[in-house]
Amino acid sequence: MDAVSYWPLLGVLVVVVGFALRANPLLVVTLAGVATGLAAALPFTQILRYLGEGFTHTRTLSLILVLPLAVIGLLERNGLREQAGNWIGRFKRISAGRLLALYLLAREVTAALGLTSLGGHPQMVRPLLAPMAEGAAGKAFGPLSHEEQQRLRAMAAATDNVGLFFGEDIFVAFGAVMLMHSFLTENGIDVEPLHIAFWGIPTALCALLIHGSRVLYLDRQLAKGWLRRPR
Repeated sequence: MDAVSYWPLLGVLVVVVGFALRANPLLVVTLAGVATGLAAALPFTQILRYLGEGFTHTRTLSLILVLPLAVIGLLERNGLREQAGNWIGRFKRISAGRLLALYLLAREVTAALGLTSLGGHPQMVRPLLAPMAEGAAGKAFGPLSHEEQQRLRAMAAATDNVGLFFGEDIFVAFGAVMLMHSFLTENGIDVEPLHIAFWGIPTALCALLIHGSRVLYLDRQLAKGWLRRPR
């Protein structure tokens, strides 16, 4: 039986060290690929060929990621965040906690239907959700302290994470559901993907209740001034 060489895993170490040193991610990944190829005793020309093929196959990915960020950045520069905060301030009965609770429910429901791209930190939380939460809180409790602003932004980001993470587990075509189905089938356990997704509903409901109570409790913290600290 041939011994397995673990030297190609050297590339993982390069990635860890490079990211720990906060080096350029593109440079780190390139060096990791070269280190892995050399450790696997591949010719340098073949390593370059693999790197070139990888770049060719994924060159459209950067365009897909960069274009929305550029559009969002342009909108932010022209007052998107300010307008979102001013708009939500027109509603008398809405609060920061209620707004985040409604977003949590909407995020879970849409993720359960497979619409995972409707939210997200760069396209929803930063330009819209967080400013709207700050606007609602500012209208109810006056100017916010730095600690209150940071807490609202963190809670907005956490709300998006919780809604997506537990909502997508209910979607039958989600990768994790199919992975569990494949693993169970390979081990002689016949379970339908729909049945696996169905049992994600109790967990999603618990996440909705637990995190929903957290964001609603945030209103009480703001009202009592518990998040304010002397500067």
